[in-house]
Amino acid sequence: MPSQHSCMKVRLIINPISGTRNKAGLDRLVAESLSPLGWEVETVYTKGHGDATRLALSAVEKGCGIVLAAGGDGTINETAAALCGTGVVLGILPCGSGNGLARHLGIPIDIREGLKVILEDHPEDIDYATVNDNKFFCTFGVGFDAAVSAAFARKKTRGKLTYIQSTFETYASYEPEYYTISANGKKLTERAFLVAVCNASQYGNNAYIAPSASINDGLLDVTIIHAGNTLSTALVGVDMMTGMIERNMLIHTFRTDNIVIERERRGPSHLDGEPMEMADRLDIRCHHSGLRVFTPRTVRPFKPILTPVTAMFNDFRIAVSNIFQKA
Repeated sequence: MPSQHSCMKVRLIINPISGTRNKAGLDRLVAESLSPLGWEVETVYTKGHGDATRLALSAVEKGCGIVLAAGGDGTINETAAALCGTGVVLGILPCGSGNGLARHLGIPIDIREGLKVILEDHPEDIDYATVNDNKFFCTFGVGFDAAVSAAFARKKTRGKLTYIQSTFETYASYEPEYYTISANGKKLTERAFLVAVCNASQYGNNAYIAPSASINDGLLDVTIIHAGNTLSTALVGVDMMTGMIERNMLIHTFRTDNIVIERERRGPSHLDGEPMEMADRLDIRCHHSGLRVFTPRTVRPFKPILTPVTAMFNDFRIAVSNIFQKA
C-alpha cells in the first residue's frame, strides 16, 4: 500500500553521543530502509543542548512533513517540543539509555525494528504536557527522581548500570521534602519521597511509575510516594520494576488535567529525565492531542510482571545482538 506521506521531505536528527550505541552508518541505514516510501531524507547531527529543537524548527520552516529523531529521551524531548501543534509527524528511533516515550508507545528499542514502525506509516495524535511552559512528554518529577537525574547527568558514562549506581548513591543520603499539591479542586500538603506527574507510564528502562497512564486521554497521572522507612521505600523500587507500584501502600495516585505543586524553595526537577532547576511554584498542564507521532498499529496491553519481564529479556537479546554486530 502506498504511503500517505509519499514524496515527503524528511529530516533525520541524530544525536551522535546519546546512550551507548554507535551511530556510525545510521544515516545510511535509515535512508535505505525508507527508500521504498519515496521519502527524501536529509540527515543532520546535534552538537549540544538545544540543537535538536533548533534543527526540528528549521525542518518545519523548510516544509518537511516528517522529522525523525535518533537519540535518547533528551533528544526526543527537544525534537518533539518543536513539533507540537505543527502537524509535522515525529518518528522515534530510540538510541538512549532510558527510551521512556518509545517504550510507552511500544516502539522497539532495536533500530531496525523501530524503522519498521515508521514504514507502517501509522501516525497518531498524542498528548504532551507543560510545566511553567516547559514541554515534557513522559514524566515530570520533583524529589528523589529529580535528584537521581541530576546525579546521573554528572556521570561520565551512560547506560542502565550507571543509572542504577546513581540511584543507590542518591538513596543513601536523600531526605524527603514537603510539597503543597493543588488539583481537582483539592489541596494537600505532604512530606513526600517524590511527586511524579506522568503523561506516559514509565521513566524509561522499564521503570513503571504510572503503569495505567494513557498518552492520549487528555489527563496526567500523578504518583505521590509518601515518605517511609528505608525498607518500605526500597520496596517501592521493586514494585516499580514489576509494574505493581499502584498496589504499594506508600503510593497515592490520581488523574487530573492540571496540577500546581508548591515547595519551600526553587530546586531540582526533571523533565523526561533531564535535570533542571525550577521555581518553587510549578504549574503543570496537559495538552490533548498536541503531537503527531508514528506508532505501531498494534500494541500489547500492559500486564504487571509479564510486560516488564518480557521487556527485560528483549533488552538483553538486543544487547547481545549489538555485541556480535560490533564483533
